[in-house]
Amino acid sequence: MAVAAAAIDVGSCIHHLRTCGAVAGQQLHQLLYKSGHVPSSLPPSNSLLLMYTRGRSPLHARRLFDEMPLKNCFSYNSLVAAYLSSGDHREALRVFRSMPERNAFSWNTIITGVASAGGDLDVARSLVVEMPVKDPVACNAVLHRFVRCGRVDEAFALLRTVGQHCSGAEALNDPFVLATVVGACADRMKYGFGRQAHARMVVSKVELDLVLSCALVDMYCKCGDLDSAQSVLNGLTKVDDFSLSALIYGYASCGRFHEAIQLFDRQEKPSIVLWNSIISGCAFACCGDDVVALFVRMMRSDVSPDSSTYASIFNVCGFSGMLNPGQQMHGCALKSGTVNDLIVASALIDFYSKCGLWEDACRAFKELRFHDTIVLNSMITVYSNCGLIDEARRVFEMITSKTVISWNSMVVGLSQNGHATDALELFCKMHKIGLRLDKVAIASALSASSSICSISFGEQIFSLATVLGVQSDHVVSSSLIDLYCKCGILASGRKIFDEIDRPDEVLWNSMLIGYASNGYGHEALGFFELMKTKGIIPSERTFIGVLSACCHSGLVNEGLAWFYRMQEDFSVSPSAEHYACVTDLLVRAGRLEEAVEFIENMPFKPDAVSWTTVIGGCKAQGNEAVMQKVVKKLMEMESSHPSLYVQLSSALAAQGDWVKSAEMRSMMRERRITKNPGYSWIDS
Repeated sequence: MAVAAAAIDVGSCIHHLRTCGAVAGQQLHQLLYKSGHVPSSLPPSNSLLLMYTRGRSPLHARRLFDEMPLKNCFSYNSLVAAYLSSGDHREALRVFRSMPERNAFSWNTIITGVASAGGDLDVARSLVVEMPVKDPVACNAVLHRFVRCGRVDEAFALLRTVGQHCSGAEALNDPFVLATVVGACADRMKYGFGRQAHARMVVSKVELDLVLSCALVDMYCKCGDLDSAQSVLNGLTKVDDFSLSALIYGYASCGRFHEAIQLFDRQEKPSIVLWNSIISGCAFACCGDDVVALFVRMMRSDVSPDSSTYASIFNVCGFSGMLNPGQQMHGCALKSGTVNDLIVASALIDFYSKCGLWEDACRAFKELRFHDTIVLNSMITVYSNCGLIDEARRVFEMITSKTVISWNSMVVGLSQNGHATDALELFCKMHKIGLRLDKVAIASALSASSSICSISFGEQIFSLATVLGVQSDHVVSSSLIDLYCKCGILASGRKIFDEIDRPDEVLWNSMLIGYASNGYGHEALGFFELMKTKGIIPSERTFIGVLSACCHSGLVNEGLAWFYRMQEDFSVSPSAEHYACVTDLLVRAGRLEEAVEFIENMPFKPDAVSWTTVIGGCKAQGNEAVMQKVVKKLMEMESSHPSLYVQLSSALAAQGDWVKSAEMRSMMRERRITKNPGYSWIDS
């Protein structure tokens, strides 16, 4: 054996073990074992351990480790790394705890390994706290992972804990740790903490490299302190596009367009990054005309727009209702082929949806060759808004990896389209399969319950909201108030309202409309006066509630007064719904001729609802003269609203005019107008 040992070049074997694969490594293991160098000699044994670690073979590494009579820190570190690389964090921790002594590499290895994806962050945090000398590598790994997982507050808490130790000062002065901290402050807009981090850099004389400088500029821009961002930028010897684009976006997004364009124009040949920063900043500030002008200037500068450019433009065009510029941009995107990008496609569909062009949104979707979950989620909403609920269901079933947004969009779509029971069944399925229910899902389910007046199911949902901790959310509370009011339980609705701290306009409107729809006109008007004393500015929806309250309580003079005052005193332009409320108010008061005159003087073409209201009044009062006028109007307008024809036919039949009644039914058939049969729902 001694002769064999002498014949082996151990140094050469160790050298080969550093780079060889698993098969060659096992052959060298056999050779070293036969020669007696392994496991008795530490250097070749450690080299083999490292080879098995690199090859993710923890079982072979463990067998060799257990055979070794002598072990040092390197041996333990290699075995820990082998278990970590194979994902066995528990066994890695067990080996780490059994180490007789640990060095900085030992701590860094276990902490970075446990903090990696799939590891236990809480364990990693406790290891950092336990670490005798805080190392920047370990601290940064855990902080970075906390930030990536959205647990930013815990990252800040760990930072404070590390800072309390004498050994933590060096770690907190590390540029990589500081860059992670400043980046987290930017994401969570923790301005105070970010300034403290900057102050620490100044006091500790930390050299600002490019990464750290970019992080500081980005943090100040996102927190709205553009002057400090400019100060940091001015101190840089070399300004990169990322820092410059962050400041340009900051100026543009807060409406300081002059400063943004000044900074932008300093560049001789702005890159696509800088073009996108100023365009997206103006888009965020809803400066649609400036965005279009910048796009034209960009095209003339021979810089080709990319997906980010078009996405920003479509977003601002949709939000601002700029139909023609948006359609022109669609043409440009088609020519360049950028429209096939999923981000651009999603923004394009959203643009057409916000402009109310549902068919164009559907066409844009059908032209796509590929779909992702975001686009499909958008199309569920589009089809639901079009009333094509079956298409929305089909798209929902197409999504292989459904997100919470997918489920919520489908629940909302079903609820809005009169499929309340299907919406509640889908909500129950979400809960059953363990999906995270958020305030949107809860509010949608409550709305579905209110549409079928199911107080029992609604209260169960609100109990679930209380368990989830979203019961105080204003959207959820508004839906619950709406449920109680629709079920006629106004006292419970008012109790919920009174328990809310600083209710917003939506909550006030929900309670006001609740009083109005239940015939409590005087109470509704009193509530409206209270709303004004609290500083809540009335909106279009507020006045719909006020006019409905007057309508249901016969308060004609008050209703007419508020209709004319809403524009004069509150600058709220009356919509078709406001005009419909006043029409109903006049009809209920028996003032049919005045109602017809009011409809004819509308600033826009009257809809079928207004005329249907008048027909109901004619039928109730037996007013044939007004009835004939409405028949004539119907012939002229060629409405496709089935309720108008059915009401008119029924009213004519009630007056004994069977011939004209039959003509109305015949006209429906000729115009291919059908009415869906009605049904009722009683909550058991």
